[in-house]
Amino acid sequence: MTKALKKISRLSPWLFLLPTLVIVATFRMAPMLYALWMSLFDWGLAGARKFLGLGNYIYLFSDSRFGQSLLNTLFYVLGVVPASLFIALFIAVLINQKIKATALYRTALFLPVITSTVAISLVWKWIFNPRLGLANQVLSFIGINPSLWLEEPAGIMNLLLGPLGVNLPGVLAGPSLALVAIIIMSIWHSLGYNIIIFLAGLQSIPEHYYEAASLDGAGKWASFRHVTWPMLSPTTFYVLLMSTITSFQVFIQIYAMQGPVGGNPLGTTRTLVYYLYEKGFSDWQMGYANAVAFVLFLIILALTIIQRKVLESKVHYQ
Repeated sequence: MTKALKKISRLSPWLFLLPTLVIVATFRMAPMLYALWMSLFDWGLAGARKFLGLGNYIYLFSDSRFGQSLLNTLFYVLGVVPASLFIALFIAVLINQKIKATALYRTALFLPVITSTVAISLVWKWIFNPRLGLANQVLSFIGINPSLWLEEPAGIMNLLLGPLGVNLPGVLAGPSLALVAIIIMSIWHSLGYNIIIFLAGLQSIPEHYYEAASLDGAGKWASFRHVTWPMLSPTTFYVLLMSTITSFQVFIQIYAMQGPVGGNPLGTTRTLVYYLYEKGFSDWQMGYANAVAFVLFLIILALTIIQRKVLESKVHYQ
């Protein structure tokens, strides 16, 4: 092979990648770098007004609304991720059994995923309506006082422990009932996708592992603990990783269920993405909104790296 042919052969992989690299650089990297540049300025609707350096980032530490948004986001992630993961796994194990109409169950469970989040949010907004909603009708039927749901700013722990005379301060009061209502809707909405992923993982486990466990006298729980759970660990790790990332980016539910002015009541449902939306497209503080976006990016990046460092060593790849 001549030198010219060898050179072309070495370049050929890059030539195949070139269209993708151009698209990623143009529509991903360039906007990100421009947003980072904007975050260093006092940037209004008409453009840059003043160079601030790290001023926007420093101001974040004294911005109480940013702090509350971060806390609300953490409450949301802690409420959605573990619950959606374990409920999805439980349902996936159930419908992975040899039962009739399995395809029907899978279709029904996946329907919320392919339905518009805005449409689903409006339905749940009606369910949680304090006067006409289904949730309060169910509570009244079983003898429990109706609740304000999406209009209730009080912490969930204070609402539960209030009859006992307990009134917890600050963070200990937990997320507001309004945020809990949005968490419930989000868990329901994400279940179908996670169930399908877990089902794929369950059906990829070779049957002879269960036969060997059965010969050793393992019952159903022992088989799940020593066969299913370890073999399902790559799937669980993937679901955990993706659920964490998407939960930090929650926006549509907040906008649709709490609009037209989101974040109510008393800012207890305002998450980080909604806060940067407010700053960027309501207050027209583009530079500050981009600073919030990059802090959110760093938080997600740090958590993803920590999850990979801490949990990936416990994942059993076949």
